[in-house]
Amino acid sequence: MKSLLGSLVALALMLQSGVLSAQQGLGGAGRALPASLLQCADVAAALMAVTNQDTRLRDWANLARYRDANKAVTRAEAVFMGDSITDLWQQPRFGGFFPGKHYVDRGISAQTTPQMLIRFRPDVIALQPRAVVILAGTNDIAGNTGPMTNEDIQNNLASMAELATANNIRVVLASITPVSAYHAAPNAQPQTTRRPVDRIQAINAWMKAYAAANKHVYLDYYSAMADGAGMLKPELSQDDLHPNAAGYKVMAPLAEAAIAQALR
Repeated sequence: MKSLLGSLVALALMLQSGVLSAQQGLGGAGRALPASLLQCADVAAALMAVTNQDTRLRDWANLARYRDANKAVTRAEAVFMGDSITDLWQQPRFGGFFPGKHYVDRGISAQTTPQMLIRFRPDVIALQPRAVVILAGTNDIAGNTGPMTNEDIQNNLASMAELATANNIRVVLASITPVSAYHAAPNAQPQTTRRPVDRIQAINAWMKAYAAANKHVYLDYYSAMADGAGMLKPELSQDDLHPNAAGYKVMAPLAEAAIAQALR
């Protein structure tokens, strides 16, 4: 079955790239793929995975996500650049995203720092905010877009900060938030395995020092959300990674205070 799936994945790639047409199928011109083959659950899943990957690679940084929304922004006091923790903040179940404030959410779930760096110009600089809040790195540690060293992550964070500074945008560097294993299902990989606490703490320590050396603001979510073991407090999350309403309630005033500090 594995060799068959491998062949089908290769076939799907050829179909996606246009090397082979759907009408040609497995047997050459004029011989379409058998309906029974296309109805196989494993085959359908393999083809779907390849199609999704192809779609993602066509816009790896997801520049299209906020393209239209950016055109409608007339005033941005601060832009929040980030991953799912920033992205989810917009949802009504979490109380909305800073009602009454001219803050713009530009988070995209699952993203890593190289993806954010690519979209930093259209999603941050082009909006001409007074400040940017950068919350990134947890998905880099998890390897969402491949292996990343701490130095790789730090370099990308520094590059975003430098781009902001060059465009007269004040920089707030937010610590990577803690994770835990309190809600992990049996036999499931805990968040602390994908995102080791020591790596989170090491990058946060670098970030704090970098912010001080470059006159940026360091936003310390980690200390406010971690328990005595350095883990995300169980009452602040349902999945050991993403904040719940109580988690965002902790984060919001810290973010507002950091922005106010940056704009002094």
